[in-house]
Amino acid sequence: MAMRQTPLTCSGHTRPVVDLAFSGITPYGYFLISACKDGKPMLRQGDTGDWIGTFLGHKGAVWGATLNTDATKAATAAADFTAKVWDAVSGDELITLAHKHIVKSVDFTQDSNYLLTGGQDKLLRIYDLSKPEAEPDVVSGHTSGIKKALWSSDDKQILSADDKTVRLWDRSTMTEVKALNVAMSVSSMEYVPEGQILVITYGKTIAFHSAETLEQIKSFEAPATINSASLHPAKECLVAGGEDFKLYKYDYNSGEELESYKGHFGPIHCVRFSPDGELYASGSEDGTLRLWQTTVGKTYGLWKCVVPEEENAEAAKARTTLPGTAEEEIEDLASENSDTVYSSTPEVKA
Repeated sequence: MAMRQTPLTCSGHTRPVVDLAFSGITPYGYFLISACKDGKPMLRQGDTGDWIGTFLGHKGAVWGATLNTDATKAATAAADFTAKVWDAVSGDELITLAHKHIVKSVDFTQDSNYLLTGGQDKLLRIYDLSKPEAEPDVVSGHTSGIKKALWSSDDKQILSADDKTVRLWDRSTMTEVKALNVAMSVSSMEYVPEGQILVITYGKTIAFHSAETLEQIKSFEAPATINSASLHPAKECLVAGGEDFKLYKYDYNSGEELESYKGHFGPIHCVRFSPDGELYASGSEDGTLRLWQTTVGKTYGLWKCVVPEEENAEAAKARTTLPGTAEEEIEDLASENSDTVYSSTPEVKA
């Protein structure tokens, strides 16, 4: 019997979910943050989707959200012309960084000491979080609003994307190393440090480039416009989601489509693999996040694998005498966790 993918649905947001990010693996597991147009980013336990808290303080849509490696700090980028840094344990707002326009992207250095921001004013800013009142270092050169900005190469370089251009910058000289022009508007960008891979999506294309040279490694074409893609940590497969409400899973080496299924009730804006690669999360226009198993049927988090006990002779006899019964039982058990909903109270502070 083919195993059925049964996602865990995380509700609580009241508007489209436009960005999400996982922390690294900590002694307490790993964590997931979501950015939403409702202005209330949420923190969740990464492997179960359980709501932990909501960061309250923004006065506009939140376009970007990230966690530092050990999940002690969060950062958010918003339409209220600010980026904020939060204590991810207490939920307290630590720093507000004023900008001159909408902020779209935030990213911590590995040591959490610096924050990179990018947004509609076409400038990259690097803030020293130990001196938040000091003026940031500013990198100019983009010709349209910045959609994503990420640290790369052990924080020695920066990757950033505006409408149809991806640029690589040297942090020490603050100068452009290389630019890559693409045919359509860039919809997402993911940096994979292991192997220095940059994943870019534009139109129906999912492209993989060297993060050090911007040379293309390979690219796949999807059946629909793709808004986001993520590469599995072991680089075996990738997932992508977009305008047709579907999630697609591809073999990274061959490009073969492994599975596709309707994932949401609206376009998918963001997908990301968990740091252990056991699941991936998707965020949608429908206001929900969903968690999906990489290997369907495996016991992990809230998913339980149900296997008929073959050594039980009586059960085997029952299966032969009552065709369909065991399979129905498995169906029932397999769907036990299907679409498990975690309602949350957005007004409660983390």
